[in-house]
Amino acid sequence: MKIAEPLQIAIEELSKLPSIGKKTAQRLAIHILKRENDEVESFVKAIRDLKLKLRFCSRCFNLSVNELCEICESSKRDHSIVCVVEEANDVIAIEKTNEFNGTYHVLGGSLSPLSGIGPDELRIKELLKRFEDEDFKEIILALNPDTEGETTILYLSKLLKPFGVKISRIARGLPVGGDLEFADDATIGRAVLGRIEI
Repeated sequence: MKIAEPLQIAIEELSKLPSIGKKTAQRLAIHILKRENDEVESFVKAIRDLKLKLRFCSRCFNLSVNELCEICESSKRDHSIVCVVEEANDVIAIEKTNEFNGTYHVLGGSLSPLSGIGPDELRIKELLKRFEDEDFKEIILALNPDTEGETTILYLSKLLKPFGVKISRIARGLPVGGDLEFADDATIGRAVLGRIEI
């Protein structure tokens, strides 16, 4: 059966989104088709505004409406502590915890030579430039615990050591409510190595 062209185009565009296959894209397109016109217009406006009104903070590269994001502009944040993350999604995840009161630096990914992502493709130069303008006492490396994240942590720690700033990384281990019995060996090993004194 031939699908009507507008529906086919919508399905193709929606399936370009991460984690959206053709079947899910088709369900979403049909869902949008069934909505009232004002709901669809509101949805389209939200996507347009997302693209047109958001930018990257000129200091930390977090998402922002203004030149500087709210975190960089805030006088209530500790600007001497910087948490380095891969993507803006990571900032959102850390902020939801309400446990961190410093600032951020978004790299825009992690080192992955096999994918052609080297230091020049990330915002590493911009991080180093911040040392000229800002007085840091600690850099927290909060990168994903995969091969690319580990490689990036090693690379950054070598680059940052000469600045004489404390360099730390986020702890890894068992999730709250997790069972030792069901955790994998690597996670248990990291939890033991990353233990803290109580």
